[in-house]
Amino acid sequence: MPGSPTSQLSTPDAAAALSASGLPFLGPLAEAWGSTAGGPELLSLLDGFRERMSVRPVEDNAQWSEVPVTRTESLAQEAEKEKRTPWPQPLVSHYARYFRDGNRTAYEDLVRARQERLTRAIVMAALSAGSLAAGQASRAAYQDSDSDPEADAEAWLDEVIDGALLLCEQSSWCWAAHDDVHTRLGHVVPDRDRPYLDLGAGEVAAQLAWLDHVLGASLDRRSPGLRRRIRQEVQERIITPFLEHDDWHWLGLDGHVHNWNPWIHSNILAAALFLVEDGALQAKTVARCIEGLDRFLAVIPADGAIDEGFSYWWNGAGRALEALALLEEATAGALAADLPVVRALVAFPHRMHIGHHWFLNVADGRALAEGNLPWSMVRKWALRLGDDQAARHAGFMAAAAPDAAFGLGRTLHALLERNVEAAHTAPAAPPLTAFTYLPSVQIMVARQTPGTTEGLLVTAKGGHNGENHNHKDVGSVTVAVDGIPLLVDAGQPTYTAQTFGPNRYDIRAMQSGWHSVPTPFGLEQGAGAEFGADVIQAPTPKDPRLVLELARAYGLGGGSRWTRAVSLDRPGSRVRIVDSWDLRAAPSLADHRPSSSRSSGTEGTDDVDIHFLLAGTVSLGPQGTATLLPHGIPAIDASGARANSASRGGTLRWDQPAAVVLVDEWLLDDPLLASVWGARLTRLRFRMPADQRAAGSFALTMEATP
Repeated sequence: MPGSPTSQLSTPDAAAALSASGLPFLGPLAEAWGSTAGGPELLSLLDGFRERMSVRPVEDNAQWSEVPVTRTESLAQEAEKEKRTPWPQPLVSHYARYFRDGNRTAYEDLVRARQERLTRAIVMAALSAGSLAAGQASRAAYQDSDSDPEADAEAWLDEVIDGALLLCEQSSWCWAAHDDVHTRLGHVVPDRDRPYLDLGAGEVAAQLAWLDHVLGASLDRRSPGLRRRIRQEVQERIITPFLEHDDWHWLGLDGHVHNWNPWIHSNILAAALFLVEDGALQAKTVARCIEGLDRFLAVIPADGAIDEGFSYWWNGAGRALEALALLEEATAGALAADLPVVRALVAFPHRMHIGHHWFLNVADGRALAEGNLPWSMVRKWALRLGDDQAARHAGFMAAAAPDAAFGLGRTLHALLERNVEAAHTAPAAPPLTAFTYLPSVQIMVARQTPGTTEGLLVTAKGGHNGENHNHKDVGSVTVAVDGIPLLVDAGQPTYTAQTFGPNRYDIRAMQSGWHSVPTPFGLEQGAGAEFGADVIQAPTPKDPRLVLELARAYGLGGGSRWTRAVSLDRPGSRVRIVDSWDLRAAPSLADHRPSSSRSSGTEGTDDVDIHFLLAGTVSLGPQGTATLLPHGIPAIDASGARANSASRGGTLRWDQPAAVVLVDEWLLDDPLLASVWGARLTRLRFRMPADQRAAGSFALTMEATP
C-alpha cells in the first residue's frame, strides 16, 4: 500500500518544541526504557541477538521442516510457475513515466512483482533446505516428487541468488514518486550518488536482511561474495544516508509524524540487526530507529486513533508493532513495550470493523480489507496483552496462508507462527462491538445488534481537513446493512502524480461534493486543519448520537451555523441523520471550490444541497423514499471468498417533500475503486427549496428492508 503524507497529524506541541530545541526527544519508549535504549547498554543487550530470533535460519531444520503444507501451497504453486522464467524488469522508461505523465504504477508494479517473486523463492529455498536436512524431501508442497531433492534445493537457491543480485543491480530502490532527483536536478534517471531513502528503499533493505538471516550460510556456500555485496549496497543506500542526514521529512523532527516514520524505521531496524556487523555501528543505528519510533508513538492519541484509517494502520501502527516485537526479541525482553499506547493501537482494527471483510474507511483507505494482511502479528500482540476481543478478531480475519505481498519479514513470521494454525482450525467469532467513539478524530461507530452483522451499523466522522491522506470528509456518514456498506465513502482511487500534488482535490474521490456531507452555496470544504468540525454532543454507548457543528469546515463565518446530528435508534431499528442550518452569508467561494471549477469560471451558487453517496442498486420510490440493494457490490464473505448473496438492503426516507432530488451516476473506470464497489456509485443530491436556503432543516432516515 504505497502512500505519501499530505498533511499533519494533531501532534503535541511539546514534540515539535523538543525537536526544534535540539534536546533529546522523550517519548513513551524513552520514558520506559531510559539509557538501555542507547549507548553501551544497548550494545550489550544486542550481543548474541540472532540466537533469540523466533524466525530461525534454515540450519534449524526442526522449525522449517514442520511448516504445515496448508500454509505453503499457494506460495509454492506460484513459485513453480515463475521458476526459470524471466524476472520482472523495471526499466528507466517505466521510472520516467511518473515525471512525464504522472503514472506511478508502471514502475511500482514491476518492482513489487520482482520482490514478491523473490520472497516466494526464499520461502521455497528455506523449505527445501529444511526438509532435505530433516529427510523429508518428497513433500509435494514445495517440489515435484520425481525430482532430485538436492538438485531441487539448489535450483531454488539459484533462483534466490538471481533475484537478490537483481535488487543489488537495480539503480534505485526508491519509488519514482518519492525520488527528489527530478526536482533537484531535472533528471528522470536515478542518481546513484545520492540515494533517496523512502518506503521502497526500506522495503528492499529489509527483504535482503531477512534473506541473509534465513539463508546466509547457504548463500556463502552457493554464491560466495553475494552477502558482501548485499551489505555494501545496504550500507551505501540505507545505513549511511540514515545516519548522516537529519532532513528526511519522515523522521518527524518538526513534530509532523506520519506513517512513513514507522514503516521506514521498522525496515531499517531489520537491516541494522542482520546486515551491520560492526557492533557499535549497529547499536547506533538501532538507537536512532528507537528514537524515531518513539516520535511516532508520542503523537498517537490516548484512544489509539489513526487519522489515516484502517488501511494505513497496517503500514503505520502495524509497522511500529512489528518493530517493537523485533526489539523485544533481539534484547531478550529487556526492551519490552507493554505500554498504554501499544494497547490502544492493537485495539484499533477491530473497533473499525463493519462486518465480513468491510471496515470503516476514511481518507485514502479502502472499505474492503485486503486478503493478505498479517493478522497473525495482531493476534500475537493481543494475546500477549490480554486483549481477548482483538485476539478473537485477528484470529477470525487471518488468512489460512500468507501472501508474498506481505513482504518477506511478515511472510516468514506468519509461516512460522504456530498459533495461526490453531486459529484456523476453530476460528473464533469476531467481537463486532456495539459502540466505539474516538474523540481525538471525532469518529463514532455504532452497531444495532452487537456480536453479529445483522441489522444496521452507522459511522460518523468529524475531524478536520488537515489529516494525513486527507479527503474533504468532515461530517461524513456511512451506513451498512447486515455488514455491507450501502451509504458509503468511495475511498482510495489509484495513485498518480496528481494524488499528492497541488491539484489533489481535483480528484473526485477526495472532494466533499462526493462525500455524504452538505454543500451550502455549492461550496467545497476547505483544505487544512482550520477547516474542521466542533463536537456539540459526544455519543455514549447508551445514546449513540454524535452532534457536530460543520460551519467551520466550509469557512462559514459571521454567525452562520450548520449542525449535523447522526444517531442510531436501536429500538426503532433506524439510523437518523438530521441537518439544520442558519446561513448568514457565503464566504469567498473561490477558495473552496476545486481548481477545475475555478479554471472554468464556475462560481458558487445560491443552492443549498445535501449529498449522500450510495453503493449497489438505487431505486427512487414514492415521494420521499428510495431503496438501496447490495446488488452489484463485489462483496466478500467471512471466509475471504467473493460473494454477493446478500439480498437485504435499506430504505431511505426524508422529511422534506419540497426538496428536489437529483441523481448522479459515477461510473467507476478506476480499477481500485471498481474492485471495491463494482461498476458504479450513485449520488443523491437533495436541493433545498428557496424558502429553506437561508435557514432550515432536513432529516434522512435509513432502515433495513424486511
